[in-house]
Amino acid sequence: MGFRAKIKGIAALALLLPAVLVACHKEEQAVEGVAQDAVKAEKQAQASATVLDRERAQLEQIPLPTKSLYVDVHEPSQWANPFLSVGPDLITLRVMVGDESPGTLEQNTLLRPEAARRQELQLRPADLDRAIVAIPPSAWHYGRVIAIAESSLATPADRPKVRRNVEAAIKQLGDLGVVVEEWPSR
Repeated sequence: MGFRAKIKGIAALALLLPAVLVACHKEEQAVEGVAQDAVKAEKQAQASATVLDRERAQLEQIPLPTKSLYVDVHEPSQWANPFLSVGPDLITLRVMVGDESPGTLEQNTLLRPEAARRQELQLRPADLDRAIVAIPPSAWHYGRVIAIAESSLATPADRPKVRRNVEAAIKQLGDLGVVVEEWPSR
């Protein structure tokens, strides 16, 4: 090998060295970025777990369900506990707030009709857990159980999306410690 060939080889190495160093530095930065993202994700998961634990603790104040109280209820209009109707984009939460009057004489009179105590809310699926935790204890007549059904207003094309939303809602409710009674759509 001649002198010129050696010089060309050294020059090529000299030109490659900065490129290799830059590439290594960029790879190191990428690894640091991934590590920082992992730390952020872990902190978010811990915060989410803490929120879920708080929500679950609030709902544990509601007694477990008594199935004998609702085993013969087969119509959504007769269901006294919270009821979810799941659509493709929204969930309708129906709540029958209990009569808060202290005397039994005044309960279920014209002054406190059932229709006045019924509330319906439209929710995004992501807001379901916060809405469930906000339901007052007087609305849980059968204990910690919720009926859920696919919306009868959904089109056949929307049925797969509705079903996925129902399954996601059932999972969320289970994570909160709420018993779910799934009803067929009517």
